[in-house]
Amino acid sequence: MSNSAKVLDRADRIAEEVLFPAAEMVDAADTVPTAHLDLLAEEGFYGLAGPPAFSVVSAEDTATAARALELVASGCLTTAFVWAQHHSAVMAANRSQRPGITQKWLEPLCRGVRRAGLAIAATRPGPAAVRAEAVDGGYVLHGVAPWVTGWGLVDVLLTAARDASDTLVWTLIDAAESDTLTATPIDMVAVAASRTVQVTFTGHFVPEERVTGTVPHEVYLRNDAATLRFNGSLPLGVATRCARLMGTSRLDAAVDAVRATLDNAGPEQLPSARAAASALALRAAGLCATTTGSAAVLWNQPAERLMREALFLLVFGSRPAIRADLLDRLHAS
Repeated sequence: MSNSAKVLDRADRIAEEVLFPAAEMVDAADTVPTAHLDLLAEEGFYGLAGPPAFSVVSAEDTATAARALELVASGCLTTAFVWAQHHSAVMAANRSQRPGITQKWLEPLCRGVRRAGLAIAATRPGPAAVRAEAVDGGYVLHGVAPWVTGWGLVDVLLTAARDASDTLVWTLIDAAESDTLTATPIDMVAVAASRTVQVTFTGHFVPEERVTGTVPHEVYLRNDAATLRFNGSLPLGVATRCARLMGTSRLDAAVDAVRATLDNAGPEQLPSARAAASALALRAAGLCATTTGSAAVLWNQPAERLMREALFLLVFGSRPAIRADLLDRLHAS
């Protein structure tokens, strides 16, 4: 068995034996069980995007990493949603050219000893949601990051802020409230146990040694489409679970086709491929609910949960091009 096959087999086993049997319990809870995240760490999955030296399930290619995320999401989208945020910090630590970042952060992040969330509102087009002001010894952050997942479950946040020259400054900051950092819970229709919050920075100091790198905002935006492949794994996970609950059907081929399109898409095609994945999750959830029958309208049932998750994934991680494509698809259906 190849290493990629071993990675996917392990991810599928965790999804089927641990995550899916507990998915309704997690959906009704106020937090993802730390046991779920601990298991992913013990099995090496916090190092999925890192080098093989630090994880037995380090992915050999993008398709393997994306498929592993899909499988975990098919077990429990909420758990996957928290865990998925971590990999951006792993990649930032692995690629950083800043002194000491790789040496200090990469191994503990890959082993899940340190766990990370994301605060990336400043990467979006338009005025910067979070601003970075250069000061002696580092930066001071001001602004609001409206969607930060895993609060209370992560140790650090990989945070984007823009400075006066419109350069993105990426930092690893402690995920802890203080006089200059506050977190406000957000109520969502699905994945509520992901502990997603709004983080407000009010003159929050970040020392220079926590800066992982900088990049002009316009350069980041040109490359942003290439990051959409991994987000597409979450709706594919929901669609996969719907297909498994329904048994053999035409939905199986549809999931495979959308996955292949995502895997083969270049940056220009990825927004459309990503929209197709969200549309498929919605259609799959509708099929699953219809197949289930009247029990699908009862709380704490898989079909009911999956329908809410499909709604969530229509707007999660969206971009203008994704939204436009998705609206065209929904109007045409």
